[in-house]
Amino acid sequence: MLSNRSIPHATVIPVLAYPDVNRAADWLCDVFGFSVRLRIGDHRVQLNVGEGAVTVRELRPNEFDAPLGIGHSVTIRIEDADAHYERAKARGARITQEPSTQPYGERQYNAEDFAGHSWTFSQSVADIHPAEWGGTPERL
Repeated sequence: MLSNRSIPHATVIPVLAYPDVNRAADWLCDVFGFSVRLRIGDHRVQLNVGEGAVTVRELRPNEFDAPLGIGHSVTIRIEDADAHYERAKARGARITQEPSTQPYGERQYNAEDFAGHSWTFSQSVADIHPAEWGGTPERL
């Protein structure tokens, strides 16, 4: 794949719409610890998160009536779920599920940002084969 400095290197880049992209970028950086990679006018901001990326874009006029939080969430892999949770909680994230360790080897918590987007933050705490917790592996 050709490298291009105008787009994050990540293979998958979620793009989420917000009414105010600069406010969204500032909030995500402050509360969830992301960093700004690139600002594009006042309508789009690319954010770094670990080895991945998220882009926030301007909410389009026909999207104003659409419920923001329905049908999507973004999962971000992190090093320390408890510390990340404490930071997000202290800075005003709406916590929808406190950190808990799952049978599939992940310690996770869920939060909503100020615009209603759902985020899951996940720390790997064990290497568990999917068959051990009821998964059906096809291509690992």
